[in-house]
Amino acid sequence: MDKAPDAFRTISEVADELDVPQHVLRFWESRFPQIRPMKRAGGRRYYRPDDVDLLRGIQHLLYGEGYTIRGVQRILREQGPKFVQAVWQPGAAQPAADPENDVVEAEQQPPDEAARALFGLLKAPEREPVEQAKSEAPAQKAALSREAVQRLQAALHEIGECRRLIDEALNDQAA
Repeated sequence: MDKAPDAFRTISEVADELDVPQHVLRFWESRFPQIRPMKRAGGRRYYRPDDVDLLRGIQHLLYGEGYTIRGVQRILREQGPKFVQAVWQPGAAQPAADPENDVVEAEQQPPDEAARALFGLLKAPEREPVEQAKSEAPAQKAALSREAVQRLQAALHEIGECRRLIDEALNDQAA
């Protein structure tokens, strides 16, 4: 059964709709105070349509445009939540590039070889004899596409969130 467009959504419905894990939505709530779902008894979250649009805008800026968390926070502060709620829609105004490097470019911060190999962007290097490797000039690094950088950023974000959850569980276990 489909809900009306103005109906409240649970965290699982929003996570499915945006194709992100629920813990990412909770993490975004901790980083963006503008995200304020209604919470019922027991802490169950209900997202209003404006909350869902804001989450879509944040997702678009982080994953689609390559902004950092700090960059999206700056956009929210300077342009406001209404701007971010609409930024994901086709034809919507986009934020101007920030001179403070809020967008991570492949040329500025290339991921290490292991990260690129993890995503299948490079073939795993074959092991060479040490003498042969020393005699050859170092290979030039392959440039990453914007999409590849965004996929790596998303993966690193997920890994960081996993680390946080594990640390939290270990702290709870120790207490």
